[in-house]
Amino acid sequence: MKVFTTDKIRNVVLLGHAGCGKTSLVESMAYLAGLTNRTGKVEDGNTISDFDGQEIKRGMSIATSLIPIPWEDCKINILDTPGSLDFVGEVAEALTVADAAIIVVSGKNGVESGTKRAFEACEQYHLPAMVFVTEMDIDDASFRQVVEDLQALYGKKIAPFHLPIRENGEFIGYVNVIQQRGKRWTTDGKIEKMDVPDYSQENLGICREALMESVAETSEEFMDRYFGGEEFSDDEIRSTLRVNVADGSIIPVLMGSNTLNRGMYTLMVDIIKYLPSPDMRECKGINPMSNDTFEANFDFSKPKSAYVFKTIVDPFVGKYSLIKVNSGVLKTDDVMYNHHKENEEKIGKLYILTGKNAEEVKELHAGDIGALSKLQKVATTDSLSTKANPIVYLRSTIPTPYTCLRYKVPNKADVDKAASSLQKLAAEDLTLRYENDSENHQTLLYGISEQHLEIIKDKLKDRYKIDIELDRPKVAYKETIKGKSDVEYKYKKQTGGHGQYGHVKMQFEPTGNYEEAYEFTENVVGGTVPKNYFPAVEKGIVEAVGKGPLAAYPVVGVHANLYDGSYHPVDSSEMAFKTAACQAFKKGMLEAQPILLEPIANLRTVVPDDKTGDAMGELNKRHAKVMGMNPIDGGKQEVLAEIPYAELYGYGTALRSLTGGAGDFSYEFLKYQQAPSDVQEKEIERRASKLEEGEE
Repeated sequence: MKVFTTDKIRNVVLLGHAGCGKTSLVESMAYLAGLTNRTGKVEDGNTISDFDGQEIKRGMSIATSLIPIPWEDCKINILDTPGSLDFVGEVAEALTVADAAIIVVSGKNGVESGTKRAFEACEQYHLPAMVFVTEMDIDDASFRQVVEDLQALYGKKIAPFHLPIRENGEFIGYVNVIQQRGKRWTTDGKIEKMDVPDYSQENLGICREALMESVAETSEEFMDRYFGGEEFSDDEIRSTLRVNVADGSIIPVLMGSNTLNRGMYTLMVDIIKYLPSPDMRECKGINPMSNDTFEANFDFSKPKSAYVFKTIVDPFVGKYSLIKVNSGVLKTDDVMYNHHKENEEKIGKLYILTGKNAEEVKELHAGDIGALSKLQKVATTDSLSTKANPIVYLRSTIPTPYTCLRYKVPNKADVDKAASSLQKLAAEDLTLRYENDSENHQTLLYGISEQHLEIIKDKLKDRYKIDIELDRPKVAYKETIKGKSDVEYKYKKQTGGHGQYGHVKMQFEPTGNYEEAYEFTENVVGGTVPKNYFPAVEKGIVEAVGKGPLAAYPVVGVHANLYDGSYHPVDSSEMAFKTAACQAFKKGMLEAQPILLEPIANLRTVVPDDKTGDAMGELNKRHAKVMGMNPIDGGKQEVLAEIPYAELYGYGTALRSLTGGAGDFSYEFLKYQQAPSDVQEKEIERRASKLEEGEE
């Protein structure tokens, strides 16, 4: 592929609900541009975008893929993102480097929760957008309904540029609202003029009037002419729309059929015509040495800098770091400086990725998107620049993973290999996190959803030949006491020769401080227990708090006081007093009203207004305590609640099902509190064997 200058580049992210037709739209665009000689199908597993084994197997996009499409004398870098909420991290990475968006809507399914999320993303990232309505060849597809629903949500900024023309139920052409002309597709894929059908005249008038109002509002001169009844020329309309689309005050709506390859020609022409090139967008970094702002602005004449927005780790071809050039011109064998790692690396070759295929290029101009290979110390969200002019850019905001599953490696020989493989997957996917929960003797995987983690499991199997098992995570219950006790324990053992003797009298009471396992004091009078055995007594307590006598969970919030005892001048030892203290602790807890503590989370749930009742019902079912509700922007409610950690398992899946994918949640640890009696009884019964055995 040839080198493109900044003004000839368009970086466009495809957004929309899962299954709305984003990937098949890319196929049709690539075919029309001559990039392929056939249009692949998602169901056949042969599309350019969905090339990963799991994508082919599941028939869905899992990762963002880059498809550069040459069109006329320009290049459209398409970022095809997954529509499923399981992969929101991929979408966040793509939004960071996009300069505009195409929001894809199914003409059959209409406006869905993923459509609304796409509009919210464009608002958040200040991206100009177009809407493309797919599946217009299907009988029950309704372009008019999509437009009306979008206008009801987003007002007059929704501007249909085209209207569909049907004959005998077949999608055969469209009305160009700007030109007020009909166009028909011929059998060879070209377009010929036709009259605007009578049934389209009313809608054409409505859409045309809305466009004229938008044009008129751009200047006083145009406003005067509009109210004077004067018509605007096509060129005046287009030049004004160019400004309005670029600043987001107008969102054009186009339509077509991916399967018939109809509507893509106009879409690509309008992408070039109306959506901004990178040099029309702002881009700022910071010089970390001087703290001065660096106005990169995708200017090819400024010092070289780039941002790493995504990483691909392939077990066969190695690691690719996907970059957007923010300033200057990157060339083969340039040496780039990574301020985050304080490291210089020679970038070697430059590549343009088309799906899984890499094509070498000699240079990348500011604003372009490409890939660097085998940069070992470079990670996603790092910035690259020159050492003489170091620059760092704001890191992408990646969604926090809240869904947690416990994982085991059945084959002990694969434990280290599994950890190494997970590290590679986590380098690709910043919404994947793994950690060792040593306190509860488990290893945990955090992701966006259960399905996300199941796909990670399958990727480990496919790519690295590692099997893992996923299971419900153990909840970090703890034990404490509500009452007081006064106990003694005498450890006496005679084995021939020196024996073992340790005798302690101890008092136990709650501290109320669940941050600390125990407090130890001693007020022994008269040397009944020599001072040199006090550390051994505390060691016994340390050992005892690791595994409480109720259900073998760690103990917190207990004050232990050694006040008396006895010793033997020959048989007493540190080990004997340690053992005596450990047993006294267990006995003392059992006599001081032991209780089970459960961890409680502060839960924040965001749902559409009309789903608030469903969300409240789900929270009540999970024994959550609702603390408050707040209306927020976008017709949504924020529900704040306290919920036991045990009830968080499966909450994300349930919430998504209840809200059609429109709900979201986050949580953080709040406190420990006494578990209900039924929970305590169940855990004591379930954990009975753990009092005698080691942890599972």
